[in-house]
Amino acid sequence: MAKWVQAEHPGVTWWCPQLPASPMQAMALLLDGMAAWPRGQMAVMGSSLGGFYAAWLSAYWRVPAVLINPAVHPSRDLARFIGEHPVWQDPSQKIFFEPAHVQELKQLESQPSPTQPATLALIAKGDEVLDWREMLARHQAGQVRLVDGSDHALSDFDEHLPQILEFLQLA
Repeated sequence: MAKWVQAEHPGVTWWCPQLPASPMQAMALLLDGMAAWPRGQMAVMGSSLGGFYAAWLSAYWRVPAVLINPAVHPSRDLARFIGEHPVWQDPSQKIFFEPAHVQELKQLESQPSPTQPATLALIAKGDEVLDWREMLARHQAGQVRLVDGSDHALSDFDEHLPQILEFLQLA
């Protein structure tokens, strides 16, 4: 997505920071980094836990969001992953997911969110990590593309790019 935006829409600001393991630190980084952005011209996008964050930010800022296999109950799902893990973007780096991070996720999950603005959720029935039925139930008020097969990483992402671009009004 970053390569496509850079090639096709170089005037669009694309920001995809490496987020800290702490959900509260991640939210602080994102809220601070986007504080001055014009709401009428921005959208958020995320996958898995990033999809949970994007949905939260979408509700907070009242901006559109693209959610790819978004986590629905991350405090529950990540509680079993306490410990050290490689960073997805750079496996030579490590992060440590602490019990306190589960509590931070619970806090984010419990915060009342305003009515969701426009969202597009891409949900793979073949997701091997998260339950597609939970994702569908949580995000059915917005646009949903229920994908037969695929996987948690949405390995067939390029096939969904036209719908994403149309939703973001970049087509």
